[in-house]
Parts: sequence; structure tokens; C-alpha cells
Amino acid sequence: MNNDGYTSLSNFIDLLLDAICVVDKTGRFEFVSAGAERIFGYTPEEMVGMQMLELVLPEDRERTLVTANEIMAGRFKVDFENRYVRKDGVVIDILWSARWSDAYQQRVAVARDITKNRNAERRQAALYEISEAVHVAEDLLALYRRIHEIIAKLLPATNFAIALYDQDLNELSFPYKVTAQENTYIDISRFSIFTAQVIHSAESLLICPACLADYPEMMQEGLDNGSLSWLGVPLKLQKGVIGALMMHNEPDSASYTHQDRELLEFVSTQIAFAIERRQMLARLEHIALYDQLTLLPNRELFYDRFQKALSRAHRESSYFSLLYLDLDKFKWINDTFGHSVGDLLLQETAQRIVSCVRDADTVARFGGDEFVILLERVDSAHNTLMAAQKILQALNQPFELVDEQLYILPSIGIALYPEHGADEKQLLCCADAAMYKAKKNGGNRVEMGYQGLRTVHVMSQSVRSDFDTPDDVTAKMS
Repeated sequence: MNNDGYTSLSNFIDLLLDAICVVDKTGRFEFVSAGAERIFGYTPEEMVGMQMLELVLPEDRERTLVTANEIMAGRFKVDFENRYVRKDGVVIDILWSARWSDAYQQRVAVARDITKNRNAERRQAALYEISEAVHVAEDLLALYRRIHEIIAKLLPATNFAIALYDQDLNELSFPYKVTAQENTYIDISRFSIFTAQVIHSAESLLICPACLADYPEMMQEGLDNGSLSWLGVPLKLQKGVIGALMMHNEPDSASYTHQDRELLEFVSTQIAFAIERRQMLARLEHIALYDQLTLLPNRELFYDRFQKALSRAHRESSYFSLLYLDLDKFKWINDTFGHSVGDLLLQETAQRIVSCVRDADTVARFGGDEFVILLERVDSAHNTLMAAQKILQALNQPFELVDEQLYILPSIGIALYPEHGADEKQLLCCADAAMYKAKKNGGNRVEMGYQGLRTVHVMSQSVRSDFDTPDDVTAKMS
């Protein structure tokens, strides 16, 4: 088709809202109708000669090229969708119908802008996914990760943070923050500068190089790289602002737009509700699974971890140990100094025990002054005895309470898996019986559970041990 033919045809097709595009076999535009400017932002004169693939969003280029080759092979396409980048940097969704002309060696296609419909669908899908995430996320961190994934489907979110604001304490925290590079030049203070502005103003913040001069000098200093742009949206509930969604682009990326801000604002309320609901569930879970005085796991959580340790040990042919601990003469502390002092003593005792074991181990309060310690993957009686002796020594130190030094000494019973039992009931009964034996023998000592007809025990340092060292204990047991 010659240029006169294009001119005659264009008198009619320029009335169309869709754009008609003609591309040669190398992928360059040879003709575009007037509708192209409404869709792509470029005039027809600017587009003619441009490489089509350069306007396609980089993430969509590979499949666009595959489809173009299929069309050139004779396949007629009527429903292909991809995303283009307008002249102003806005990403748009395009629905194409196209076919190949062997006679003219050209692809002839009709482009329709479906961005509005696709954005509406994405927004509704995002709202549904956010609502669903509350119920499937295992914890708050999992929810934050899921929110990030959902946002990343709507707009660029490589550098993304969720900030939470405690109104009572006037404290700002970042429980979730991801950046493109581990050692990124954007540190937490940069996020704080812009986040504080969003939270205290309760208004969205869109900063791009072109509008930077409109902001306070302190915020301008936070953008020492003029090619950056920032987008922040407050998380609002009826009680006020609980936090913010914050993100910034990479220097080689397009700046955030007003359209991006509106999109993020649309989903922000649902995100605020999701976070508040998951926080409430986390509090309820904590109440159900943790002792509220010592903040240690309670019986229910302990039994759950015990079953997992039992399954793992059975599967891996590994070992673990149980320590049952009771405080000698704790009732005397309560009767003499009052229950408030007794509560403080229990809290301090819990902290000392936790400091003596590994992060993978579990220290639980069973009630009153009884504690149970699950030592994971302990491969010998020797190591178990060393852990128990460490706890014994820690609790032999005085407690600085009510302006005086108080002493409370423990009795500890030990059960080993599988030597002293193959299930929860056997092991707990064995450790419990060993603990009562320690108490009966004077307290402040460690007793090992029954192995055959013998009892092996190690006493505190203040009393002579039956064996010279824990190695001697191991030798006697072998």
C-alpha cells in the first residue's frame, strides 16, 4: 500500500477510538492512526519508524515477540493482551487483534486501551486477596509478605516498607522492609523521614524530582539522588492512623504517578483492617498459648512442640531430653513476702532458665512454680546434665527483690528419649518422678530418671556428687 492509500484510508479510521497500526516484518511502525496518540501518547509522526518492542513493558516483551512470530507465520490473533509504556511513563493495558499480510509483508493490528477495566479487575482482586490473606497467613510477618506480593501486582514495589505507628507511645516501627539491594543506599532513616510526614499529616505523599522543590528542606535532604521518587499512603482506621505503606523507585525507573497513588489509596483501608485483625488474632493466640505472667509457652504449646520433637526424633533417629523443674519452698516466699513478690520471682526465674538454653529449646511453665524444659537434639546424657547443672547454678544466685536478697533453689528431674520413654506420658512421668526424688533427697539437685533398676543423679555444687564428673555419670550409664 502506498502513502496515498494510507492518507485516503486515514480520513475514516482517524475517527475510531481504537488505533490501527501497521508494522513491517522488522517490527517498526509504518503507519498508525490518530487514535494511537490517545492511547500511547505519541503522535503518529513520532511513532512511525519506532521499534514496536521498545514501547512494550520489559516484562511483556518476550511473550509479545513470540506472539508476533506466530502472527507472521499466518495465525490470526483476536485476543492478545500486553502492556505498553505511554510517552508520559504510565503503563497501559492493550487488547490486540492482528493478522499478517503476505502481499505487503506487514502486520496489521487494531489496538484497544483496556487499562480502565483491567485496573478495576486488579483492584477487586487485590481486595479479595488481602481479605483472604488474614485467614491464611501464619503470623504477622507472613501477612506483611503477602501484602507486598499483592501490591507488587499493582505497581512497582521493589523497595517497599510497612510502617506501624503506636499512638500511645508515639513510636514508629518498620516490621517489614524490603529493598532491591541488601546494601541499598536507602537506609531506615530515609524511610522514617517520609513516613513521619505521611502519618502525622494523615495524607498520601507523592514525591518526584519535578515536585521536590515544593517540600520542606529536611525532606529534600532525604533525596540526595534527584532521580528518586517516593510514594507513601497512610493506613487509616476509625481510631486514627495505625501506620503507612511506603515505597521508592530505582533511579533508572519511571517516577510514581498520581494514578499509582490513587491505586494504593484504594487498597490501603483494606490493608489497615487486615493488619489490625491479624494483630488481634496474634494477641488471642498468644493468650491461648503463653503463660501471661512469665510469657513462657504454656502446657498447650509445650505439648504441641513436644509432639513435633517426638515425630522428628522418630523420623531422624535422633534424641532429646526433658527437664522437670520445681522451686523448693516457693510457698514460703508467697506467705512471707506476698504473691506480688512471688510473681516477680517466677518472672526472674523464667528469664534465667531461658538464658541457659538455646533458641531451639522450649521452656514452658506448667503452673505454680513448675517449669518443663524440652532440649532438642541433645545426643548424650552428659550434655543434658551439663544443661541442667547450668540452670541449677543460675538459680542458685540470689534474687534482688523487695530491697533484699532472696534465695529459691530448684529440684530438677531428667528424662531422656528414648532411654526413659517412647511417648509423652512416659517421659513426663519419668522426669516428674526424678524431680520429686531430687526434692525428697534434700532439693537443690539434679536427678536422672530410672534406667533399668538404677537411678543416676547429680547433686548441686554445694553437695558432693555421687560421681566425680558428668563424664563419670555417662560412664556409669553406659
